[in-house]
Amino acid sequence: MKQIPARRRIRAVLTTLSLVFFPAFFYYLSPAIPLMGGSIGIVTGSLIMFLILAFSAVFLGRGFCAYLCPAGALQDMIARGESRPFPQKARWMKWFVWGVWVFILGFIFRRSGGVRGIQFDFATQQGFSVSDVSSLIAYLIVVSVFLVLALVFGRRAACHTICWMAPFMILGRSAGRLLKLPSLRVKSDPGSCVSCGRCDQVCPMSLTVSRLLVKGEIDSNDCILCGECVDTCGRKTLKFSWDLGLCRFSLPIHKKSSNGKADKAQADH
Repeated sequence: MKQIPARRRIRAVLTTLSLVFFPAFFYYLSPAIPLMGGSIGIVTGSLIMFLILAFSAVFLGRGFCAYLCPAGALQDMIARGESRPFPQKARWMKWFVWGVWVFILGFIFRRSGGVRGIQFDFATQQGFSVSDVSSLIAYLIVVSVFLVLALVFGRRAACHTICWMAPFMILGRSAGRLLKLPSLRVKSDPGSCVSCGRCDQVCPMSLTVSRLLVKGEIDSNDCILCGECVDTCGRKTLKFSWDLGLCRFSLPIHKKSSNGKADKAQADH
């Protein structure tokens, strides 16, 4: 029996827990709550959470999407039975959704006279989100939308089309790279790749990993650092690396020399 990689087991546990407790913190990830709070000049917990995610992405990329996002966990469950990749050409939709949301949020705050205060547990019942019939209905609608999109359009379709949190993290990730700040990345050794395509098949974000790795790194805004490609590659072509801007520290990559023996490539310093 093939052993399940430790990282995959950890990710399964964390995403399952996030899904179990989703009703408790549902409003802290909701795009509707900041709009409600903005109408009376209140910065809500969900808006603060979005900013925290943007900041965390500077150093950890979109790791939240892989390890802690309950909506991602829901879609991964669907992917076990429906594993069609999501089309590349439709991924711009999340930026349209996010742009409209940001515009409306700014308009609402301006109309209400600006920021008057901060209330982290806004609209919750003693910090708990799903506490009555109306909040339960809203919760079930959101869950249904994410599940239907994944079923109809492919793996993690909602992440590519309607997710309002993804752009925050993409902007944070881009800012970190622009400023050459330390960040977690997936590095590659293109010379050891045999183009088997296994990494493409397991990517939950429908990335063509085999094409991206030729640059020495999986440099994509849609990469969520889940490690599925790393754990699946039998050639050890891919591995995680903590990139410190101008200096890179990673585990040694083994390359085969001309005489067939494995040589160790030194980590960059």
